[in-house]
Amino acid sequence: MSNSHLIILGLLLLFAIAHSGLAALRPKGEKILGPRLYRIGFALVSLPLAVILIIYFFNHRYDGVQLWQLQGVPAVQPIVWILSAISFFFLYPATFNLLEIAAVAKPEVHLYETGIVRICRHPQMVGQVIWCIAHTLWIGSSFTLVTSLGLVLHHLFGVWHGDRRLGARYGEAFEAVKARTSIVPFLAIAQGRQTLEWKEFIRPAYLGVTGFIALLWWAHPLLLRATASVPW
Repeated sequence: MSNSHLIILGLLLLFAIAHSGLAALRPKGEKILGPRLYRIGFALVSLPLAVILIIYFFNHRYDGVQLWQLQGVPAVQPIVWILSAISFFFLYPATFNLLEIAAVAKPEVHLYETGIVRICRHPQMVGQVIWCIAHTLWIGSSFTLVTSLGLVLHHLFGVWHGDRRLGARYGEAFEAVKARTSIVPFLAIAQGRQTLEWKEFIRPAYLGVTGFIALLWWAHPLLLRATASVPW
C-alpha cells in the first residue's frame, strides 16, 4: 500500500474518534455547554475533518493498484449514478430537523420510527454502503477500496454505537422500536414486524434531497476541479 492508503485510513480513524466520541459525550457536554453550543462545537470539529477527507479522497482516488477498469462498459455509468442517487435518499432524510442541525432550534435526540426508518433503522449506514459500492465499482483502485472498507467499518460501528446510546436514553421505548425495525433494509417489513406508510415519504426533506442530487450531478465536474487545486 502507498502512503496515501495509510493516510486516508488515519484520517478516517481520526474522524471516527471525533465524531463518535463527541456523540457519546453529548449528554455530559450538553449539561455543561447547553444543547446549542455543544452542537456548534460538534460541527466545528466534524465538518472540517469531513472536508479534509473528501478533498484527500478526490485527489488520490486512483492511487495504488488498478483492480478493475469498468468505465468503458456502457451500462456501468448509469448504474453508478442510480446507486449514488439511492444512497443519498438513505443518507440524508435520516435527519429531518435542519434547524436543529444548525442549532437555530434547540437540538434534540429523536426516537424515529417513520419514513425511511421503517425500511432500515440505520439508513445512514445503508446509504454509505451503497455509495461505497457505486464509487468502488466505478473507480476500481485499491485506494478507493481501502477508503470504502474504512467508511463501512465506521458506519457498522455507528450502528452498534447508535443503538447503545438510544437504549441508554430511552430504555424500553427504544427496545420496542428495535423490535419493530431492522438493520437489514426491508427485513422487518418482510417479516411482518413493520409496514410501509407511503404518505410519510411526502415531505419537503425528500424533495430537498432530490434537488441536492440534481445539483451534485451538475456540479460534480466543478467539485473535482476545485479539489484538484488543493495540493494534498
